[in-house]
Amino acid sequence: GLIPTASGAISFLGQPISGRTPAEISRMGIGYVPQGRRLWRSLTVDEHLKMVEKKGGAWSIERIYSTFPRLAERKSNGGAQLSGGEQQMLAIGRALMAQPNLLLLDEPLLGLSPLMEELLAKAIMSINKETGITTAISEQYARPILPIINYGYVLENGGAVLEGTSQELIDNPDVKSAYFGL
Repeated sequence: GLIPTASGAISFLGQPISGRTPAEISRMGIGYVPQGRRLWRSLTVDEHLKMVEKKGGAWSIERIYSTFPRLAERKSNGGAQLSGGEQQMLAIGRALMAQPNLLLLDEPLLGLSPLMEELLAKAIMSINKETGITTAISEQYARPILPIINYGYVLENGGAVLEGTSQELIDNPDVKSAYFGL
């Protein structure tokens, strides 16, 4: 059978990023929060943030703790001692410490409680509104994400089948059926 392939180039602010190391991509201004968070189990919350701190930008450790007060309460805890939601907060905080212009979030709500989903969705929205950081979210569980986005795409089988503003997607009968059970 045929094997689907894709080709092309990925660039950011006119600079190609294909083939660059994660550190080089970070220095270009892209913050990435991978699915699964990828924290270091033995480092404390504070150590995670200090390790990637890039001084002189909008994000300081104090601002991370202000955005995510639960992290401030647990700053001496190791990554393995945090709940899934706290780990996600730390992963986002770590990405912000590099002072990105673009924040990529891969499945940020995966495996979280409804309360933690709501806390993180509100934090993501406030990060975007307060700092203007462009935020791109890839999320299968769209229900808590749809109300906080400006614009979205619904993908099926690798292609966009719908797109629109948050309200347009929420009002779409197919989206209502698939994500809201209406």
